[in-house]
Amino acid sequence: MMSELIKPTHLARKAVVYIRQSTPHQVVSNQESLRLQYALRQRARDLGWHEADIDVIDADLGLSGASATQRGGFKELVGRVGLSEVGLILSIDVTRLARNCSDWYPLLDICGLRGCLIADRDGVYDPGSPNGRLLLGLKGTISELELHTIRSRLTAGLLAKAARGELALNLPVGLVRDPSGVVTKDPNIEVQERLERVFDTFLKFRTVAKVMRVFNQRNLDLPRRDRHGDLRWTRATISAIAKILGNPAYAGAFVYGRTRTCHGTCESGLPSKAPRPIDQWRIVVKDRYPAYIDWPTYEKIRTIVADNRAEYMRTKTRGAPRDGELLLHGIAWCARCGHKMYVRYKGGGEYVCNHLRTHEGLPTCQHVRAPKVDAAVAEAFLTALAPAELDALSRAGRAQHQLDTALRTSAEHQLERKRYAAALAERQFNRVDPDNRLVAGELERRWEAALIEVRTAEEALARQSALHSLPQRVIGKDLGDKVIALAGRLPQIWADPTTTDAQRKALLRCLVDKVALDRGQRDVVLVRIVWRGGAISDLMVKMKVNSVAKLSQGQEMRGRVLDLARAGALDDDIAATLTAEGHRSPNCEDRVLPITVQRLRLAAGMKVAAQRTRWTHDVGNLSATELADVLGIPVNWLYVQIRKERLLIDRQPNGAYLFQNTPDVIQAVRELWNHSVNQLDLRICQPHQEGHQHA
Repeated sequence: MMSELIKPTHLARKAVVYIRQSTPHQVVSNQESLRLQYALRQRARDLGWHEADIDVIDADLGLSGASATQRGGFKELVGRVGLSEVGLILSIDVTRLARNCSDWYPLLDICGLRGCLIADRDGVYDPGSPNGRLLLGLKGTISELELHTIRSRLTAGLLAKAARGELALNLPVGLVRDPSGVVTKDPNIEVQERLERVFDTFLKFRTVAKVMRVFNQRNLDLPRRDRHGDLRWTRATISAIAKILGNPAYAGAFVYGRTRTCHGTCESGLPSKAPRPIDQWRIVVKDRYPAYIDWPTYEKIRTIVADNRAEYMRTKTRGAPRDGELLLHGIAWCARCGHKMYVRYKGGGEYVCNHLRTHEGLPTCQHVRAPKVDAAVAEAFLTALAPAELDALSRAGRAQHQLDTALRTSAEHQLERKRYAAALAERQFNRVDPDNRLVAGELERRWEAALIEVRTAEEALARQSALHSLPQRVIGKDLGDKVIALAGRLPQIWADPTTTDAQRKALLRCLVDKVALDRGQRDVVLVRIVWRGGAISDLMVKMKVNSVAKLSQGQEMRGRVLDLARAGALDDDIAATLTAEGHRSPNCEDRVLPITVQRLRLAAGMKVAAQRTRWTHDVGNLSATELADVLGIPVNWLYVQIRKERLLIDRQPNGAYLFQNTPDVIQAVRELWNHSVNQLDLRICQPHQEGHQHA
């Protein structure tokens, strides 16, 4: 049994027996291999080592030899060889030491440098000699190839079984596999209905967070499986709902290869898994499982979830509708450079395209004031939706009623389950020996906890029933008289203060895909609305500017004003003529103001001897200026009180405010000035004469 390679220097060191099996299953089931490896201690004694000089390293049992990263026993062996403590390494086969040449050859180098021998069932080898290194190198290469062959054979069988949809993967909650291997829905009706409510609620509210809030507000729990595979009911969370919505098994599809392995992407350097896009899934077998939703609905849900991602500037998605006054948040695009536009609420709100500035250091592409654009897009949306408004209201009412009914049914089933749990706890408590207080006390506590849950569920169901007890308002054939009353309802709902900004954005996105903005001229914004389906609408929104020079037709209007003024026309007549010709004032959208004409005329040095005054009134009334002179107060104070609705008075058809010239009215305004009263209403018995123009 002795080998000529073994020298006294080797016998002076330790003999180490390295033991390893690839999987925990092999450790439990393949006991014969394990006994053969431990029997190598006798082989070491036969080779001349004493029992006290033989060590066994079996810390790597159940670990694969494909890599040395997780194998602490192999690292210990290499370290002891490097310290010249080991004279012989024994293994049943070199594949036990390493199945990777990147781990195998460094071990050979250290053994050759430190004079350590390697032995297996076939013989003893010296890694420091050419023949020994050649044989050991061939054995290591063959073991690595063998690992690849085994893995390829197993992977091919697995993929073949997966291609048929017969691979037994872990099933999500709601699907179970019977003893014959057939997958069916969970026989628990409450589990089935709760999963269906998750999908229905998401299709209505279109965000995962809103589904979570609806379930938690109604105290509806979600079915989950613990690590032992048992069914548990837990509070709804965003991650739990997202996993349910994203699992293709609920659409009846068997899917293999939804993730890919990424090497060296995490901090520890270990491989990590990353999800694949749906078009890169390796194997998809549809109609393999009983479905809760169909495949088109599943694809629609994935599209909505992807579109709701907050990183819409990078992924080019629209993002979920959020609170905020700017209506086009997430769907506004720059018509010049083609990038998405940010929203900026500073100074009243505007859409800004600074992509080129952020990424390329160039100036800001453009920025557009938001209020006028939002109003124009909202008006176009309401106009487009008007023909289908009544039908949409009817369908929305029916859908809301069906969802409320379904959620109430789920709450009733949950209450029934909790009542059963309370009854079971009561029966267990009644069967226990009263003298066994240790057990009876715990069962009593469980019974009380179950009763509290029943009472909480009953109260929640009662609140839901009271909240949704109003009759369903659906437009039917027998409600023809109410159809007329409902006409034009959507603009009122849109302008209702109780309608949130997120709800308006969600309504708008039902028809609008995106909106492209272009600040063509300083006073005009070109708006292109891309509707769902590909239709396009172009709008021209007029914007306010600071001066006539910034108007696109400013020079033309200035020349026209001077020509008419030289002809002797008055300012009011010039303003009316320019308005009819399509001109406008800088701070007005649809007409030319006489004050604009006056400023242009005076700036050109043209003065007219007589100009038409705006209006006159009866001596029984006072204008705001005249009332301010009588009271000795600033006239602007009166206008401020009118704007703040502390002074309530009707505006005359000519745009002026008239106050009755009576001591009572003058005294009342004086008391408002002195803060003796908080509000003054002069709308009763107000003069309704029209001021007439005169030369």
